[in-house]
Amino acid sequence: MELHKKYPYNYRLVVIEGNIGAGKTSLASRISADYSSHLILERFADNPFLPKFYQDPDRFAFPLEMSFLADRYTQLKKELIDPDIFTPFIIADYYFMKSLIFAGNTLTGDEYNLYSQLFHLMYASLPKPDLYIYLHQDPDNLLINIWNRGREYESAITADYLKRIQAGYFDFFRQEPSMRILVVDTREIDFVNKVEDYHTLLDTIFGHEYPVGLSRAFPHTGK
Repeated sequence: MELHKKYPYNYRLVVIEGNIGAGKTSLASRISADYSSHLILERFADNPFLPKFYQDPDRFAFPLEMSFLADRYTQLKKELIDPDIFTPFIIADYYFMKSLIFAGNTLTGDEYNLYSQLFHLMYASLPKPDLYIYLHQDPDNLLINIWNRGREYESAITADYLKRIQAGYFDFFRQEPSMRILVVDTREIDFVNKVEDYHTLLDTIFGHEYPVGLSRAFPHTGK
């Protein structure tokens, strides 16, 4: 089944974003499998600085953020500049601006200023998403999801840290009026474990035409 045969609005590049534990990788992977789209997943598991950062943030913040910046840029540049023309669309579980949002919570002073300059130089050369989706969830529920997946290096994540990341995303949205951004409130649905909720979320994302700028959606199954 191709997406355009069911839904009237088509996008070439769709990004699924969200806070840590929001389910973005699960959703992007499922949509990709269902509609035979090209899937781009963040390669965070290969980053050697990530476990070190969670144990000693002050020492490893800058090398962590720089390594993420380089890796994300390399991956997106390769996969977005010369995409597979035989797939109906591309779906990714992150976008490049994630780098600046997380760096804003870990870097300060000269380190952040240098990082920001490099980020904006790289960001300007990348294609922008046709539809950018942010999965909104409460920090307490995010912590439950994080604990359930059992990654040891994520055990030190706090609700306060998740709130700061969330605030960073919304600050960025207000500064990007030229992007089509959809914030989807997922607090009332379980799209990972309930198929009816997943279909409701698909209808919310692809069954409506959203204008350029910031839009919000509140899917609910009624069950």
